[in-house]
Amino acid sequence: MILEGECFVSQTDENKESLNPEAENLKELGQIQIPEPSENIYCLTVVGQIEGHQVLPAQSKATKYEHVIPQLVAVEQNPRIEGILLILNTAGGDVEAGLAISELVSSLSKPSVSIVLGGGHSIGIPIAVSCSRSFISPTGTMTLHPIRYTGLVINGHQQFEYLQKMQERINRFILQHSRITEEQLKHLMFATGELAQDIGTILIGQDAVDIGLIDAVGGLKEAHQELKRLISEKRESLN
Repeated sequence: MILEGECFVSQTDENKESLNPEAENLKELGQIQIPEPSENIYCLTVVGQIEGHQVLPAQSKATKYEHVIPQLVAVEQNPRIEGILLILNTAGGDVEAGLAISELVSSLSKPSVSIVLGGGHSIGIPIAVSCSRSFISPTGTMTLHPIRYTGLVINGHQQFEYLQKMQERINRFILQHSRITEEQLKHLMFATGELAQDIGTILIGQDAVDIGLIDAVGGLKEAHQELKRLISEKRESLN
């Protein structure tokens, strides 16, 4: 019996599931309930490859820089957000996209802390050091190497100069936001024997701290505590 003024719309099982937040959480995250995020701390993840001007294959896990940039702008504009926690597990990717993210993070007016988990390789290194403080897990790795180029090269001399200038941009950013020296950085980038059939160096956990690239070894607890400390200092300075 249908009462006047009422309308019954049939739904497929898929539509019903999409309207059920618990089912969505179970499907996407493997659990029914997830903790509510802190209102004053924003968590940003950079995982997989950093996608830039060219779209990566569909089967690749990627972080799209056009998705990250609006999030960083929103963090800066939102008065309720007092700090950002940046978690990295990236193999690197597009150089200019990575530098764009790094520049935005470093120019935030709010405290930021990064954690390298698993890997923070290649162009992921400038992103890791762009924060106010940086951490790496004991088993986390970072690969330092010169810019690599694949594809057709036309006018080789000019192309080499362009790549050289791009490498200088990356080096300059890393040097400005970490304690590593220029001599150490270049030595690690052009070292042989660390990478098979290549040049560069793999740094693991404490090695990245000892060389001055990352501030400290630690995980989520240490990074969260440090971010809360930086937020408290920022509040005191404004009072």
